Amino acid sequence: MRAPTGRGPGEHGSAQSVFGTVTLVQGPEALLAQRAVARLLNAARAEHPEVQISELEARAISPADLLEATGGSLFTPYCAVVVHGLPGASVEVGDAIVQFATEPASDVCLILDHPGGAKGRGVVDKLRKRKAHVVPATGPKAWELPSFVIAEARRAGVDMDQHAAQALVDAVGSDLRELAGAVSQLASDWAGTRLTVDMISRYFVGRAETSSFAVSDEVLAGHAGRALERLRWAMSCGVPPVLVTSALASGLRALGKYVDHRSSRMSDVELSRAVGVPPWKLKTLARQARSWDSAAVAAGIIAVARADAEVKGAATDPDFALEKLLLTLDAARMSQHG
Repeated sequence: MRAPTGRGPGEHGSAQSVFGTVTLVQGPEALLAQRAVARLLNAARAEHPEVQISELEARAISPADLLEATGGSLFTPYCAVVVHGLPGASVEVGDAIVQFATEPASDVCLILDHPGGAKGRGVVDKLRKRKAHVVPATGPKAWELPSFVIAEARRAGVDMDQHAAQALVDAVGSDLRELAGAVSQLASDWAGTRLTVDMISRYFVGRAETSSFAVSDEVLAGHAGRALERLRWAMSCGVPPVLVTSALASGLRALGKYVDHRSSRMSDVELSRAVGVPPWKLKTLARQARSWDSAAVAAGIIAVARADAEVKGAATDPDFALEKLLLTLDAARMSQHG
């Protein structure tokens, strides 16, 4: 590997230069990791349009390959090197990366992609000790997804409120790539407008209406008949039964936490964090909690766990198991009034 120049990161250009740096993009959320890598590469191109860019797989390279990639070319001394899958690096490659990070060459931007987990932790710890830049690529919590959607909408040039964002999450799910793609499509079709719940419901008809979360919301609200209608429609459209039990488990957990904490002297923000939902959803939980107590929620969680096992193979008819579950949940809800 070439000898370092002795200049620290950015000293050959602005203080914000990406050259002369080693950046570790660490976390399991692939979309955020890819965006972080893209931002760094775009910054490298902006500084030096002639930069040579190389993308390598850690498991498939040797120290010599790394040396060659960071060595520049006949046409430019500047290079940006992305090493994907850092946990797959051999001991020799890991040592070479750590050695480079000790004093990075001032015309190299080295980007390391680590999806998280224990594998490769030794190299990560050594890189941190050598002051490598760390960019987290960890996805938002479930209650933070609407905020992610709103930020995506702003990036795409449209606007939406928390209710519309939650409607999109309910329709599409929690996968960030799918959410980003849905926002992009909406922004393309309704450029410059404010997206509403009705617009999203119309756009995703067949997804929002058959959403497992819609089934959960109806049964927790005490609308057993509507919940059964939603469930039967969802099953006819091919919604996997495990998504329904998952949504019900999530809804009951949030409701149980709300019931446990509602008498505490907490602000809405503190309560939403304790429950694990966005603040605006506390009103929904407050309405649901009028018909549920702790014992009913506990009975519901047990019923959902049993049904989850049934739809995963313990029963011969998953659809019947889910219908029976909705009736059992409604009976649990009514039991506190008995």
